[in-house]
Amino acid sequence: MTTTQTDSATTRQATMLERGRRVIQLEGEALAECARRLDDRFARAVELIASSTGRVIVAGVGKSGLIGRKIAATFTSTGTPATFLHPVDSVHGDLGIVGDDDVAILISKSGETDELVGLLQHLKRFGVRTIAITGVIESTLARHAEIALDAWVREEACPHDLAPTTSTTAALAIGDALAVALLEEKGFRREDFARIHPGGALGRQLLTRVDDVMITDGIPTLSSDATMREAIVLIAERRGIAIVVEDEKLVGVLTAGDLTRLMERVEEGVFRVPVRDVMTTSPRVATLGELGSSVVYRMERHGIMSMPVLDEHRHVRGVIHLHDLMRAGIS
Repeated sequence: MTTTQTDSATTRQATMLERGRRVIQLEGEALAECARRLDDRFARAVELIASSTGRVIVAGVGKSGLIGRKIAATFTSTGTPATFLHPVDSVHGDLGIVGDDDVAILISKSGETDELVGLLQHLKRFGVRTIAITGVIESTLARHAEIALDAWVREEACPHDLAPTTSTTAALAIGDALAVALLEEKGFRREDFARIHPGGALGRQLLTRVDDVMITDGIPTLSSDATMREAIVLIAERRGIAIVVEDEKLVGVLTAGDLTRLMERVEEGVFRVPVRDVMTTSPRVATLGELGSSVVYRMERHGIMSMPVLDEHRHVRGVIHLHDLMRAGIS
């Protein structure tokens, strides 16, 4: 390749990079504007869906329809039953899925999409409550929906301002905001998420509990009267932890770090020091039934490799190691 060809290729790559950055920048600016425009109508939309006993019906045409399918999937995966309804199919029998306790979310940049405006009229006849996500807040769709959410964007990222890009990103973000605000309003928990996501890596992360991974045979325990000589043997043999118990209840934990700090301050007689003088009396622990992902988070945050596992009476029932959790696919 000649120098001229190399320079030309470099220039083309720089141009493509700049184009990509421009798209992301425009979409980022549009999302910031969406956040700024959110008002009490958003809160009323969340309250409307939260109080409904039916499903969320999401509808849109073309690219808005694709965004609508994703929004419906997000609602469903976060505990709010939802389905996508194509406006054209709706007038050919699919309105049969609609119930009078449902809430409909209708997505249109212009707010004038004929099929969607027609669907709105049918839904109102069924008594369905309606929310519009539109880029034109004075549009027909916005004026006739019960609640209209403003998804205005200054321009599409397409250089001709034609292909739906920035506008679909804005609509998707508003849909995600509704779903997340709703799950928090309804008190949707990690355990609820795990129940409806049992498959794959996500299922392993959310369904695996401490009980499934902890070690129960040969738990490295000793009494508070023991010496550091005994503790050192346990720490060396049992993967870096010794658990101090009295009447099966946790009173402290010793780790290799505790041993290192002891040796730094005591020059002689280290082996004869009682473990009660060295142990951590308020260690971080895991509990039976706790999700493995929660334990991994605490371990990584505090730099802990092992934890005792306790029952509701603070009895030691096992020990959990970070490496075992990682091998189980939990992160």
